[in-house]
Amino acid sequence: MQKFNLEFKNVPRNAPQVPCSTSLQLNKLEKVSVVNKVLELNNSEVDPVQRTGRSLKANVFVLNNQGQPLMPCSYAKSKRMVKSGKAKVVKRAPFTIQLNFKCENKTQPITIGIDTGAKFIGFSAVSEKEELISGEVKLDNMMSKRLADRKMYRRKKRSRLWHRKPRFNNRVASKKKGWLPPSVQRKYNTHLSLIGKIKDILPVSNVVIEVGNFDIQKLNDPMIEGVGYQQGAMYQYRNRIAYLLAREKGICQYCGKVHKKGDPWRLHHIWGKHKDKPEDWALLHKECHLKLHRLKQESVLRKKKSKSYKESTFMNIIKGRFQNDINCKLTFGYKTFTDRCDIGLKKSHINDAFIVAGGRTQERCFPFSVEQKRKNNRSLQKNRRGYAPSIRRQRYLIQINDLVKIDGQWVQTKGTHCKGARIMVNKKSINIKQVESVFHTGTLNWRIAFPPTTEVDGFPSYKVA
Repeated sequence: MQKFNLEFKNVPRNAPQVPCSTSLQLNKLEKVSVVNKVLELNNSEVDPVQRTGRSLKANVFVLNNQGQPLMPCSYAKSKRMVKSGKAKVVKRAPFTIQLNFKCENKTQPITIGIDTGAKFIGFSAVSEKEELISGEVKLDNMMSKRLADRKMYRRKKRSRLWHRKPRFNNRVASKKKGWLPPSVQRKYNTHLSLIGKIKDILPVSNVVIEVGNFDIQKLNDPMIEGVGYQQGAMYQYRNRIAYLLAREKGICQYCGKVHKKGDPWRLHHIWGKHKDKPEDWALLHKECHLKLHRLKQESVLRKKKSKSYKESTFMNIIKGRFQNDINCKLTFGYKTFTDRCDIGLKKSHINDAFIVAGGRTQERCFPFSVEQKRKNNRSLQKNRRGYAPSIRRQRYLIQINDLVKIDGQWVQTKGTHCKGARIMVNKKSINIKQVESVFHTGTLNWRIAFPPTTEVDGFPSYKVA
């Protein structure tokens, strides 16, 4: 007995298994309780196009014998070419082959669409008929933390160098025109690096990038206008204490009492000094401030953090830099939103990039899930005695997330120890001498959204769900 779950509102007459949806005899043979209605079956006999839509496609990228990109091909064709000796595998992710003979080098116009972001980057490359590559890059956003750790360890190390002469303004000369903070510079460089990697495997003719123009003051105060942009929250107040006295009406936020004689006011940063906005300040008596820190009762005042606009600030910084560094066209989010709604696509970074690239009715492909990582791990490691940490100065051959071939199988590494002599694979420590071959993932770890189920002669075999 087949199970029926979903009822169609419209009656289709072109389903391959149902010649007529109003046939009483059809429902009678299946002995269902609902008559004169077509129901969706839970088996594979229903037309797959009607049930799941067009199946997604996975491409193999092709280079000519000189290393220049050509139009991609299917996995089956690339496998035949490699086995016959007409091509060789040069990259595993994204899977790329290189021809061993001269060809006509015929290509088609291809457009790259980039959906920029501070945490995720969407990308898509389309031709007139199909989408050739798409995916989403997840940025690690760890640069600020690494700089803070480096500052802490350097300060401790330099405090012991009594002989060193003091230096002042020793970094001003390094900040040239167009300088960006390291965290912003790394995110921006990742956008450029991603476009360059796609151009290495596809004959790209156009690049379209979606940028944003954010009014941060308008986001914080929708009613702001005119001279309000020049008058902040502390306008006409003498200092921060005066502003807090007016805001809190002279009442301590810890004890709830008014000003005490001989007990001056103190400004308290609720979430720490790194959150230094008026919404993150508290007005306390001096005694209450000391008591709060002594008893570690910061949670008494913590209710809600002020909203951060780091992502909007990042978008405002990079919007005018792309056209100076690469040949591209710019578009804005409102246009992408309108075109995406007209087609009926859901909101996602991949779909936005598809629209930015000019995609409309093209056949879609398997999306990649790309994760950013450190190419060279210089993290501090403790000595065996457990004393002061030391810096790993030598870059080991195998890094985390690299693919290694052991006993004829490709596996992913989880880390390196014993000064690079051993690696961690499947929660086991393995000698590096057992490794037969290595594939370095680099800074971007490419993974297809639907992982391969089997692998034959280095060719991943994909199953469409």
